[in-house]
Amino acid sequence: MLHSQVSSGIWLFFTTTVVCLLLADLLVFHKGSKVLKLKNAILWSIFWIVLALTFNYWFYTQYGLDLGTEFLTGYLVELSLSVDNLFIIFLVFQSFKIDSRYQHRILFWGILGAIVMRGILIVIGVDLIHKFHWIMYVFGATLLYSAYKIIFGEDHDEEFEHRKFAKFLKKVLPMTTHKEGDKFFIREDNKIKATPFFLALLVVEFTDLVFAVDSIPAVLAITEDGFVAFGSNILAILGLRAMYFVIADQIKKLRYLKPGLAVILGFIGVKMLLVDIYKISSVTSLFVILLVLLTAGISSWHASKRK
Repeated sequence: MLHSQVSSGIWLFFTTTVVCLLLADLLVFHKGSKVLKLKNAILWSIFWIVLALTFNYWFYTQYGLDLGTEFLTGYLVELSLSVDNLFIIFLVFQSFKIDSRYQHRILFWGILGAIVMRGILIVIGVDLIHKFHWIMYVFGATLLYSAYKIIFGEDHDEEFEHRKFAKFLKKVLPMTTHKEGDKFFIREDNKIKATPFFLALLVVEFTDLVFAVDSIPAVLAITEDGFVAFGSNILAILGLRAMYFVIADQIKKLRYLKPGLAVILGFIGVKMLLVDIYKISSVTSLFVILLVLLTAGISSWHASKRK
């Protein structure tokens, strides 16, 4: 079912370590509700990136160049796609008027849910690819369609979708507009009701599910190894909480991020569709994705500076 060259011991060690890091982050490093200052957010972002690259290097020494390169490529793709997701999360917090000191807690539980959901989807996706080879063509077509929507300005309106989902939740859940600290539920009129914090959490989870439609096929186009797909995705997601506070209010300046993502998704989609005709190497994929990200980043910086 897992379809991986990595031993079950490594799976167990990796998963346990991730859980311990999450618990330490919630119970020790960010205990209580407080604003994460920019300096601390930058340091934490660096920590998560260095941690991911260090693990990637160890993984490369143990399992070779191909799997090591696939791991790094998957990490970069997921990280770049997740940066785009951060802007939608920023809109969610603005929409529900979530104070800055409570945002980290919602992000923590949102990312924890995303890790579980991504893990399940990746395991299912890898199993499907190994059982039904033709599913690669479906994933490839999905990525090309996503790239098309971005390039021609028909990218799905995530802001509209999250507002629509929020309206649906308000109809099916007993809700209150009152807030008591950072509680997800409070008792009101002798009933347990969900607060705007819980509503924001569910919308964040829904937003990640929408983005998983692109990110899961993308990582499965890079690797068919279950652990590489899972590990690279999880390490990219872990750093998003800190990264959110670094770039959320600057995300609009990354004007060429979406076109860059369209090129990456299009390239990966073509790679999947050509899998039985010509196999693009993992090293080539890594080089193309790095080149696109650098071009998008430098172009955005230059345009912002001129403006």
